[in-house]
Amino acid sequence: MRKLIIAMTALSVLGGASATAVAKTDPEKDLNEFRQYFYKKFPGIKLQDYSDGIYALDKVRRDEWRMMEEFPSYEDGVNKGRAMFEKYGLASCFKNGGKGIKQHYPYFDKKSGTVRTLEGDLMACLKRKDIDLKAEKLSFFKGNFAAIAAYMAYTSRGEKQNVVVPDDNRALAAYDKGKEHFYAKRGQLNMACADCHVYNSGMMARGNLLSAGLGHTSHFPVWRRKWAKGDETGVKGFGTIQRRYSGCNKQVRALPLNKYKDGNNYKTGTQHPEYVALEYFHTYMSNGIRLNGPAIRQ
Repeated sequence: MRKLIIAMTALSVLGGASATAVAKTDPEKDLNEFRQYFYKKFPGIKLQDYSDGIYALDKVRRDEWRMMEEFPSYEDGVNKGRAMFEKYGLASCFKNGGKGIKQHYPYFDKKSGTVRTLEGDLMACLKRKDIDLKAEKLSFFKGNFAAIAAYMAYTSRGEKQNVVVPDDNRALAAYDKGKEHFYAKRGQLNMACADCHVYNSGMMARGNLLSAGLGHTSHFPVWRRKWAKGDETGVKGFGTIQRRYSGCNKQVRALPLNKYKDGNNYKTGTQHPEYVALEYFHTYMSNGIRLNGPAIRQ
């Protein structure tokens, strides 16, 4: 991990062609170092246990979580997501009818030269079906929209994450952009994703246990008690991983990337290119870990 950070520092200082020569992109090496860091920090915790987030790190919390999962609060929401998936006829937009495919997302699309996320493809499908998003209360990163994504994730439970970074300069550039975001300081608190979820993972912050970055992406979309206050439908508590990215930016007092300019138009949602790149890198770092989403989180 130390070597990875040194390489990132060299990249930011040198710039240009010389930086490319110093820090060659090697996702497989990054993944191995990422895992080894956590294996050393939390000896005894197996790779698959990291899919449980903070509940892999703390026995008391794990016991409470297992009790909650016996009668999960998200169950009604998943059922509603399934009903909407079928109502809108979304199966025709995806391979295998949209079932059991989440483990391959995000993926690099060679034709468009871009990284595609499950939620991004779901957005595109809804627009292609000419769904009235406002009338159906589909806000891209939470609520009903996230419930559909949660249903799709549910059909992939038990499958191992298998994100591929091909030997394509465009894919490698997206991966590097996501890695840079993960380790770069931002906001008034001058903190990076890695500060909380790598270096200080397992420690407390304002009464909350900081989770390990390894396995993070396995349980999204998540159902959070914090988001679900006052909701009886089981839907309000859902959120996609990019909703969480936005929330993390706010917590370090950085501007969340919820609006961005595409040509002459502004797009609103959580599919900002930098968040997409972050999701690409972040998910690759959890390759080989089984999906167990949606899951309950604090």
